Amino acid sequence: MASRFKIPHIASSEITSETAYFNRRELIKVAGMAAVPTALAGCSSAESAETPLDFAAAGDAGAGFTTSEALTPEGDVKSYCNFYEFGTDKGDPAKYASEMTTDPWSIEVDGMVNKPGKLNLEDIMGFELEERIYRFRCVEAWSMVVPWIGFPLYKLLEKFEPTSDAKYVEFRTLYRRSEMRGTRSFTNIIDWPYREGLRMDEAMHPLTLMAVGMYGKTLPNQNGAPIRLVVPWKYGFKSIKSVVQIRLTSKQPDTSWQALAASEYGFYSNVNPEVDHPRWSQRYERRLPSTLLNPNRIPTQKFNGYEEQVGALYAGMDLSKYY
Repeated sequence: MASRFKIPHIASSEITSETAYFNRRELIKVAGMAAVPTALAGCSSAESAETPLDFAAAGDAGAGFTTSEALTPEGDVKSYCNFYEFGTDKGDPAKYASEMTTDPWSIEVDGMVNKPGKLNLEDIMGFELEERIYRFRCVEAWSMVVPWIGFPLYKLLEKFEPTSDAKYVEFRTLYRRSEMRGTRSFTNIIDWPYREGLRMDEAMHPLTLMAVGMYGKTLPNQNGAPIRLVVPWKYGFKSIKSVVQIRLTSKQPDTSWQALAASEYGFYSNVNPEVDHPRWSQRYERRLPSTLLNPNRIPTQKFNGYEEQVGALYAGMDLSKYY
């Protein structure tokens, strides 16, 4: 994946306190939706579309739906991103993703299903939403703790009735050259549109989330608006952003990073400190926020800390071969 490693520094005055974040629903109730236009008046265009969401609190900690670890400041999550459609620098998505139109939006679901069809944005936002506080680990060895808002992927797939022949799920990101300057660059390295995939049992696992928001609001464009995948036990590039197509297949789908460098980015890409990337170790990660003087370096956990929940999916597999 990307090569430039810049650790963001966010001024403490710009970081929303944890107390304020967890009191957000009461604040929204008191302020009322009428206050939203005023509150957003001073925001940049990339942030102006974010609106509060109604959702249930994080689920049972024993199921892996939450963690006691400190949340990563929202500013870090929004400003330090991989979204190559807008550029390869970590700051490019926050600068340029506002050029992407996210409404209207639809997801086409086809392939090995009994009821192929589309979900429009209003259908997507009609799912019952819940908050999941997940660790998020990038293959480049930086990590975050993010309060995502969304619904399990299996609830979406069940609406289209997968057939017994469906063994894999393929995802595609929006590809719109007029709005995605990274796809127009002569230096771009990906055969667009961006593609990812999961095995069917991975897709149906309750931890696998279709996220429509974070930090109590709809997703910013640079973080994958209006809907993205979040698979918390895998490296971040598996959690494809701005999804427009889901296809169920009998064969393992080709994925973008596998096509580019199969020896570095395997189909499974489970977080594993015992299997290094060919160009760097995966034994440690830098938890954002992080600086050169305070790198916040922590040991990497197998399956990103979700081994109890997902380890059985890979029983008997050689994880150095199926990386």
